[in-house]
Amino acid sequence: MKKSTYSILAGLVLIMSAFTVNNSVNWQVSKDHSIKFSGTEVDGIFKTLSGDVQLDKNDLSKASLAFEIDVNSINTGNGMKNKHAVSDKWFDAKKYPSIKFNSKKVTKTTHGYDVTGTMNIHGVSKEMTIPFTFTNNTINTKFSVNRLDFNVGTMEGMSKKVSNEIKLDVSIPLTAK
Repeated sequence: MKKSTYSILAGLVLIMSAFTVNNSVNWQVSKDHSIKFSGTEVDGIFKTLSGDVQLDKNDLSKASLAFEIDVNSINTGNGMKNKHAVSDKWFDAKKYPSIKFNSKKVTKTTHGYDVTGTMNIHGVSKEMTIPFTFTNNTINTKFSVNRLDFNVGTMEGMSKKVSNEIKLDVSIPLTAK
């Protein structure tokens, strides 16, 4: 009788710990992330992303999302475009080596979640609200950024061929810390 009671208690502890992992609050970014961007005359990916995510679907009041993209990790599939993108004519990676986003609040919506926070690109900070879903421990989002709002490129010369609105398609798998 004692052995079966201990077995049941051990089983309950094991089951409860499984639920704790599934509702984890602390997450780390997986290396399998995807950051794709596209617009007229430009498309590609950023290869390097780091971040700190505190997210519990049952308590969004403590949620925070902070991400940093290495500008030098840009890959357009064209070496000349890559060099131009990190030059002082566009991102100026020497002066502004990263793109950062830090949340202020996360709210539940009918289609998933909204995260409101500060986006910093090319030394310019702007508040943005970005919609996302969080399924199977993966953050997925699609949104646009106006490059001119962040002083990325100009509307002169060849730069005027690139659309102002750059579309992003982001997938960030997370693993529990």
